[in-house]
Amino acid sequence: MIRLLPGTTIEVDSSRENAAEQLLSPLFLAGGLTLSQVAQLTGLEPYIIQNWVKRGFVSPPLSKRYSKKQFCRIVMINLLKDSLRIEKICSLLSYLNGVLDDETDDIIDDFRLYCCFDQVAARMEAESQGGRDQWKNWCAEALQSYEAPFPGARERVAQGLWVMLTAHTAARLRSEAELKLKEMTE
Repeated sequence: MIRLLPGTTIEVDSSRENAAEQLLSPLFLAGGLTLSQVAQLTGLEPYIIQNWVKRGFVSPPLSKRYSKKQFCRIVMINLLKDSLRIEKICSLLSYLNGVLDDETDDIIDDFRLYCCFDQVAARMEAESQGGRDQWKNWCAEALQSYEAPFPGARERVAQGLWVMLTAHTAARLRSEAELKLKEMTE
């Protein structure tokens, strides 16, 4: 079964483990992505990405190239924007990584955070029996190899992942409800 990496237009086989890491890492071997490439891979208009950079949600690209971390920040904002206001998304990302356009205070790399999120989101799709309590366990499991920079950081990131997963699920359910309503009323 094919699915999209959350927040992107990139198709991936659902059975593929660590799909985000395996698919995204090679894209950045040439030194980053241009604005048009980021727009194509996220489905966002270039002006939206530029606006997020201008507003400080994402650090500015270097030599007009977006890094893997910047790309993942854009993808995470994109996947959350259908269920949370931008201020709430920024609050969540700041809870995890301090000042949004400064990567030096991050407690988890945005690429690592996104890969963990995708791992949990894929598991949630595959195992329909898991409820919200189970999601918390999956978030903790996804962070097993994460080296926390200070005591409590792992729990903080696990909480952030749980919020992201809940928001992503809410957006998916809303979309399903709208599609069903459209089918019913046509």
